[in-house]
Amino acid sequence: MFRPFKKSKVDELPYWRRKSLEEMTKAEWEGLCDGCGRCCLNKLEHETTGEIFHTDVACRLLDLETCRCTSYEDRKRFVPECQMLTHRNLKKYPWLPSTCAYRLLLEGKDLNWWHPLVSGDPETVHRAGVSVRHRVISERECDDLENHVVSWPA
Repeated sequence: MFRPFKKSKVDELPYWRRKSLEEMTKAEWEGLCDGCGRCCLNKLEHETTGEIFHTDVACRLLDLETCRCTSYEDRKRFVPECQMLTHRNLKKYPWLPSTCAYRLLLEGKDLNWWHPLVSGDPETVHRAGVSVRHRVISERECDDLENHVVSWPA
């Protein structure tokens, strides 16, 4: 006699709790992005100390309403200095916001309640006030980054 197949408790966990960053598929990796847009803000580095300063000036490719890149697949062609996060280079980016899913998982933490993978709604990141929506300008509108240093994205 056959019994119905039962999943184990581990199989019931969401993929970001079951898998390491290295084990994730490209789609799973990309799904970790919460759409906050904070990593797309211009940053300044102090020449002497190496300290990173965040600005409220977004990359010209960032859609300021959706907080998503308007040319994600080709972004390096348009913005050569754009950083492409991978599980191999994550530790090189200590400027990632403390709310970033990639950083959280790297640090052994779980995703926040407002993350779209947890809430099931891509708008919760905006309603929670975590995203850059209505808080930034495009670099097309900026002539001096030093006048736009802010503390909130960190």
